[in-house]
Amino acid sequence: MNDILNPSQWVFAIGDASFALNAETVVMSLFAALALVLLSYAASRRVSMVPNILQNSAEMFVEGFFDLTSSSLGARGSRYFALIATTFLYILISNWMGVAPYLSEPTRDLNTTLALALIGFSVAHYSAIRVKGFKGYVKAYFEPFFLIFPLNVIGELAKVVSLSFRLYGNIMGGAVIILVVSDLVRQLVLPPLMMIFFGFFVGTVQAFVFAMLTLTYISLAVRD
Repeated sequence: MNDILNPSQWVFAIGDASFALNAETVVMSLFAALALVLLSYAASRRVSMVPNILQNSAEMFVEGFFDLTSSSLGARGSRYFALIATTFLYILISNWMGVAPYLSEPTRDLNTTLALALIGFSVAHYSAIRVKGFKGYVKAYFEPFFLIFPLNVIGELAKVVSLSFRLYGNIMGGAVIILVVSDLVRQLVLPPLMMIFFGFFVGTVQAFVFAMLTLTYISLAVRD
């Protein structure tokens, strides 16, 4: 529990200001990114007409997510496929890391989930400006009438908050529950089963939900 409440930090001083980085989050995030690169390399290294299990799984994944983005965004879907698919895989690997000994989930840190949400938020609004033009983008905030402008702005900011806190809350909550139960039953059968459930099942569901919500926000932003 102490590792969660008091994580190790790297502190940097620039003049009179000091900055702290969660060391565990930085290292685990790099591990997740490296794992994603290695997985992509392994799946595409020996492409053949008769695919092996890894290539076949990769092709099914690509086809499935390409269909999802195309069904939501139509002809624009191919432009955002890589973002949505990579977001899902990165979060999935990050969530699964908590099952491995001596590793922890980068998504257990709110800074990680907030950064991921801000990426989707930035892409959605940048895409809206490209599709609608700046004038049409701003005009949408005053619809259906100009007094609704503050609520529309709050609604857009709330998407970032809800998206980041949903993922953070589920992963952090699962980690806390596992630690509490492990301490009560002294690492018997139940904690490993709970780790598998929260790591693989809940981790997969949350990664998919995050990716699909990001896709939905982009789809709504570029809707004509």
